[in-house]
Amino acid sequence: MAERDLKGRRILIVEDEYLIADDLAKAIGQAGGEVIGPIPTIEDANRMIQQDGAIDAAVLDVNLRGDMVFPVADALAARNVPFLLATGYDEWMLPDRFLDARRLEKPLKGAKVVASLAELLADPV
Repeated sequence: MAERDLKGRRILIVEDEYLIADDLAKAIGQAGGEVIGPIPTIEDANRMIQQDGAIDAAVLDVNLRGDMVFPVADALAARNVPFLLATGYDEWMLPDRFLDARRLEKPLKGAKVVASLAELLADPV
């Protein structure tokens, strides 16, 4: 992994497990990204999206203590902010509108998340 894959990029982390969120924040920070969060709830994530217009990409845990993160994904999609869905669920658990979203299987590895974010941000979608 290049040391500065995410230099200057603001990455929102929506994750409710402290250790996973901390690992993601460290990996993104080491790659030069600025971490927004980690944020553990849908309500707080949506509030952050409304308040902070400078989000370059996001990593979203699909299940936040029983609440599905899809309203956050919808809010990001409405602003054309790319995101990764982090999940242990099979694809059939996703709503149809997110079947083409990039997914990362849990358990997450920091290097894989950084590489996926860099690739996502490089896509001219």
